[in-house]
Amino acid sequence: MKKIGLLSDTHGYWDDKYLRYFEPCDEIWHAGDIGSSDVAARLAAFRPLRAVYGNIDGQELRRLFPQTLRFEVEGAEVLMKHIGGYPGHYDPSIRGSLLARPPKLFVSGHSHILKVKYDKTLGMLHINPGAAGISGFHKVRTLVRFSVDKGVFSDLEVIELAG
Repeated sequence: MKKIGLLSDTHGYWDDKYLRYFEPCDEIWHAGDIGSSDVAARLAAFRPLRAVYGNIDGQELRRLFPQTLRFEVEGAEVLMKHIGGYPGHYDPSIRGSLLARPPKLFVSGHSHILKVKYDKTLGMLHINPGAAGISGFHKVRTLVRFSVDKGVFSDLEVIELAG
């Protein structure tokens, strides 16, 4: 079993609470708009980091991270892309990949809106962790934690960051 800490849209903002809430996690996943290589480096120094770049990320982050990342963890295939949409409204840039080979979990960011939804048509879970940074229209900053074991996701927690 692995415990995952998931965040998105930090936009270069660092909060020590990231480490406090991700302390019990085995890995950290960042769904794009990291905003600075310093944020990525600090997360990666704390726990193994899987990340994709987002639309605001510059060339340095685009060299470090891919636009789309497909991987397996604990028997579950995961697909992550910053601009991805959500069930019923997938972004055209990822729709073909999702339809051709749906993962067990699709992770996206970009909207700054926390969303966890099961796509019955594709048989996959979708998670957008909302925004952990301070740039944007969102009123509440959020992180997500969950476990994955033998291809099954469980213990999903939404964490609201004050301020």
